[in-house]
Amino acid sequence: VQLVESGGGLVQTGGSLRLSCYPSVRTFNTYAMAWFRQAPGKEREFVAAISRSGRNIRYADSVKGRFTISRDIPKNTGDLQMNSLIPEDTAVYFCAADDGARYDELRAHSNYGYWGQGTQVTVSS
Repeated sequence: VQLVESGGGLVQTGGSLRLSCYPSVRTFNTYAMAWFRQAPGKEREFVAAISRSGRNIRYADSVKGRFTISRDIPKNTGDLQMNSLIPEDTAVYFCAADDGARYDELRAHSNYGYWGQGTQVTVSS
């Protein structure tokens, strides 16, 4: 399975961006999906995740209330709506997915076997 992210870019503090993840499979709604990010000099960190059923959604505390993860079934994509962006959100954002992901380990990097190449998000102050 290949994943391709889009939607990154440069935005000012307080602005919004919407990231999308495009899979090479037609049944993306059967995959758990997550977004992780990695800032320069830092480890990759969990941002948000949605389980295969869609009933379980998790967010990192740092983005809760500002970011929304969703799945667009007709378009077969996964999205991350990012509002009220701050400079600390600057990072490369990665889409991850797996059809065998555990719903109780959605925050775990190891839960996902498929990863995109990442898209850069830069928030200027």
